[in-house]
Amino acid sequence: MANPNYVLPLYEKNWYKHNYKRVLDSIILILLLLLLGYRFISVNHYSVPWFVAFMCESWFTLGWIFTISTQWTPALVKTYPQHLLQSIEELPAVDLFVTTADDELEPPIITVNTVLSLLSLDYPSHKLSCYVSDDACSPLIFYALQQASNFAKHWVPFCKKYNIQIRAPFRYFNYDNECTTNNEEFRKEWLQMKDMYENLSHEIDVDPKSIPNLLEGELAVFSDTNRTNHLAIIKVIWENKEMVEDGLPHLIYLSREKRPKQPHHFKAGAMNVLTRVSGLITNAPFTLNVDCDMFVNNPKIVQHAMCILLDSNGEKEIAFVQCPQQFYATLKDDPFGNQMTIMYKYVIAGLAGLQGPFYGGTNCFHRRKVIYGLSSNDVKNGSNKLLDEDLKQKFGASNELTKSIVHALEGMTKSPSEINVKKAVEEASQVACYGYENGTAWGKQVGWLYGSITEDVLTGLTIHQKGWRSELCTPDPIAFTGCAPSDNPTSMSQYKRWSTGMLEIFFSKHCPIFGTIFAKLSFRQLLGYMWIINWGFNPFAQVCYSCLIAYCIITDSYFLPKDQGIYIPLTLVVIYNVYTLCEYLASGLSIREWWNNERMSKISPMNAGLCGFITMLLKLLGISNTVFDITKKDLPPFSNDDKNAGRHTFDESLIFLPGTTILLMQLSSIFIKLLRLQKQELRGNYDCEMVEMLCSVYLIICYWPFLRGLFETGKYGIPLSTICKGGILTCLFVCLCRRTFSIFG
Repeated sequence: MANPNYVLPLYEKNWYKHNYKRVLDSIILILLLLLLGYRFISVNHYSVPWFVAFMCESWFTLGWIFTISTQWTPALVKTYPQHLLQSIEELPAVDLFVTTADDELEPPIITVNTVLSLLSLDYPSHKLSCYVSDDACSPLIFYALQQASNFAKHWVPFCKKYNIQIRAPFRYFNYDNECTTNNEEFRKEWLQMKDMYENLSHEIDVDPKSIPNLLEGELAVFSDTNRTNHLAIIKVIWENKEMVEDGLPHLIYLSREKRPKQPHHFKAGAMNVLTRVSGLITNAPFTLNVDCDMFVNNPKIVQHAMCILLDSNGEKEIAFVQCPQQFYATLKDDPFGNQMTIMYKYVIAGLAGLQGPFYGGTNCFHRRKVIYGLSSNDVKNGSNKLLDEDLKQKFGASNELTKSIVHALEGMTKSPSEINVKKAVEEASQVACYGYENGTAWGKQVGWLYGSITEDVLTGLTIHQKGWRSELCTPDPIAFTGCAPSDNPTSMSQYKRWSTGMLEIFFSKHCPIFGTIFAKLSFRQLLGYMWIINWGFNPFAQVCYSCLIAYCIITDSYFLPKDQGIYIPLTLVVIYNVYTLCEYLASGLSIREWWNNERMSKISPMNAGLCGFITMLLKLLGISNTVFDITKKDLPPFSNDDKNAGRHTFDESLIFLPGTTILLMQLSSIFIKLLRLQKQELRGNYDCEMVEMLCSVYLIICYWPFLRGLFETGKYGIPLSTICKGGILTCLFVCLCRRTFSIFG
């Protein structure tokens, strides 16, 4: 007989160990410490190169400590959505946020597919509301959403009727190009849906000037706007007036007000406007934010996330649920090293065993009251009420918004019958104005925080500092899939933004070190955040180390240990490479993919990462400020037959100058050594040995795409201006090597 008091679990969390991984991690750490110890006690070898090598290797050792601490206690969460309706009386409402910022770099057809996949989620439609933030104020985006809403009236019922798994039509019709079923009814509807989607694509994927009457009717509001100077525009594209469960969710377009020379705080500012506007209209207790290129891959993902957020412990402890970013139609063997498969398998799962994964900026379910600044202590103590004066000072002058925030903090929700979308739009326009946040806590204490172009990591960090946890949600099939950057410049630009943003976080008042000392960030979670912040610092150490190799060859000196000590770094290199290769093979990845990722682990930091480091240095000196670069998004091809797919391309951006210079430095140093072009007085008591030469050759092999680029033309060749700049810097480096060796040699 069943126990009536037994409550079915909504989710389970299981910790596990990689014992072999721990052993190898420890061996590598011991070897790193042995190398540092050898350098420290080898008094006879002290020199400038020896000191620089010691400092760089000390930083690499610290970085390895960050890495292994992050990975040592991985955990996985198993959810039970079938238990959800047995455990709660009614499913809560969820507001869906989609952000786009450039109708050229982020084509409307991509945004439309993301929106269509969200509208067709397996969740009561009267509990969902989809808000699309268009930071480009593009009439084409609005027009595309209008057309998509008409298509959605047919697409959503089709998906739910036949339980379609992939609900972004672009992905679905490319994944299943031919309908081979014997079911005539399904086949007929499938062909009809495909024709309708092709017509939709042709209507959207055009030059705006070719659309007749584009700026008439509802779109007339766009006739006197540009992307940096316009009033707030909020349009209800579709309203589920009857509030039926199997209809279409609300679909609302939003473009916040912008004025020239006024700070808009990039994506964080857009997310805060979405939070305020949705708070006035629907005020769902939970929100899901996705980038415009992240399609729903598991239509039941909302139920999976609710299992975690609605659990009795989750209500008190868990602030957000992060689904990992995974990619579809990827290039074979990951030539640009941006799919991050191993990182998600080991690092993110490792963080899930601590205080929780980072907030990744997309594919994340948030608890609204936490976004409003509530701490875990407030929930446990029941002290979630604020005085009216505090509310006005913190959240702004809108009385209606203040009421909605009070309701959210107290756990009160609107019933579907109480929601009048069009009536709330006028008030919502007020909170979407650029001046609304002046004198408030938005971006400082509540909402998405300002101060870093990686606003996602910063916002998640402050949530963890308040004592909240986060969880990783990895259902089968995976929740969301997106498109990874398909070329080298886009990947580099993305890496530069990340490295700059991480340094901004470290040099801010929200630095995770302060969070551990003065707030509730656990020590190992601090090490996890330092692991990702190290993306900003590590490039400088890598560049110094690569320059050190060339310096020693040019000056016929050395920086690696002599005699028996050389076996320490040699053993370290062998074990590390075998270890990482085994990780890739165990994950079902190829040797070529391992090599591509190893190569890009040198190229990306020493190019994009160094540019990010310099950008942050200029900001600290007050010379310039950081800029948010939007990542270009394309619908990738579904074939790897193109012989040029995955080839590295180059442009005149300074982001490729460090790599070009490093390559020329290594080539020059080997040329000088082989031809014995050093001046006689530059030759020290110790000759540069083969190990330093092998290091240089290895670095040249890593930079093989750049080496090819020196001799290619067009987009596959490094621009002549970049080569000339790199050549000048190399000549200066050689001269500097000669001079400094004369002084210190």
